[in-house]
Amino acid sequence: MSALPAKPGLRNVVSEWINNNHQLSATAQHERRVSNGIRQEGSSLRNETNCKTTWDESDTSRRLSDRVWDVARWKEALETCAQRVDEEMEALTLSKEQTEQALAATAVPLEVGSECLTLRDGRRGYELATDPVDEQLKKEVELIERVQQVQQQHIDKAFEQLCVLQEARHQLTADLQNKIDALDIDMSCLSLTIKSPQISLKTNPTRIPSGSSTPEEWVQFSQYNVARAQEAMQVSQQMREDMSLTRAQLQNELDIQRRATDFALRKRNHQEEQARDELEWQIRNTEDEMAEMESEIHGLDADLQAKTASLKLAHTRLENRTNRPGMDLCRDEVQHGLVNEVQQLEATITALKQKLSEAQHSLQKMKLHHSRMLQDLSRKQEALSLEQRSMNTRTRLTSPSCSEKTPVLLVPLTNSSGRRNLQLLAQ
Repeated sequence: MSALPAKPGLRNVVSEWINNNHQLSATAQHERRVSNGIRQEGSSLRNETNCKTTWDESDTSRRLSDRVWDVARWKEALETCAQRVDEEMEALTLSKEQTEQALAATAVPLEVGSECLTLRDGRRGYELATDPVDEQLKKEVELIERVQQVQQQHIDKAFEQLCVLQEARHQLTADLQNKIDALDIDMSCLSLTIKSPQISLKTNPTRIPSGSSTPEEWVQFSQYNVARAQEAMQVSQQMREDMSLTRAQLQNELDIQRRATDFALRKRNHQEEQARDELEWQIRNTEDEMAEMESEIHGLDADLQAKTASLKLAHTRLENRTNRPGMDLCRDEVQHGLVNEVQQLEATITALKQKLSEAQHSLQKMKLHHSRMLQDLSRKQEALSLEQRSMNTRTRLTSPSCSEKTPVLLVPLTNSSGRRNLQLLAQ
């Protein structure tokens, strides 16, 4: 008996062969059209980008040239102003006169004010705030220093103005040095071309460096330095006459400021007491809510365990019923009911787990915030203690009076900024 011939493979009809050939031709034509369009667009893009790049480089060079001119103009202005300041400083002659009179009565208020500021600097966290008490204490210290400065003679004013001129000269020099450095950098950038060996790709060159300023701020900064120097030179050229203040005027100013500081201190102490009481109330309520939340978490966890047991029961019933033989393996009402029960239990367990997670997360957040509130309460109690010590310290100012003795070294110990503020206040 001869063997049967092998079964022939799957064959295509002639119409399918023709359709395949047509499809290959149509696809080739389509791809050629797409390729031609891309080539045309690429050529147009290269031409357009070349023109844009050339224009941008030319525009950037123009901007750099304009910037170099602006920086050079301000550099010349700062050099001229700095030279004038040097001439004024050299021309300023100080007639130093020693004075024996001072305000001994201001020594105790100054010591008390500084001590209160030091005590209040011991506050921590958010309690270390710049509040009205700080402002009044600083005003009080500045007022006392101004009273001491007012009693000085022309030597103190001349020394003070010299410090102002020196500071203005320092600002001009720093600004001038910045202009020189910026001018060197911009001129170096202006000299660069695409053939320069120094050029290379940089990491994130378009970032905005920290501390960058706007052109308006840049101009205003130099204008401010020049205006400040000019003002200082005018004051130096036209030194004011001796500012005479009577003992009564000085005493009135000190008494007014002392009462304002005491009032601000008492008011702030009352505010801190209220804040402490409010925080203690919030802590108590948070602790109660934490206890209730913990109870709710236990309930959710117990309910989740119960639902898990019910799910195990339904799973077991479904699995056991798969062992029914023959036609008794029927998808009856019991089967549908068990499937629905499993689906409902799984949805319930998912909801319970989500709610349990939300409850645990909320409890954790409350515990964290409770810890923060306890820390803040400790800081508030420390701040209240410092406020009480400050109030007790200020009881030494029951009868402030002016004395006639001031150490000669008191004026040099005052910083230039303080002397400048004192002079403006005394005007």
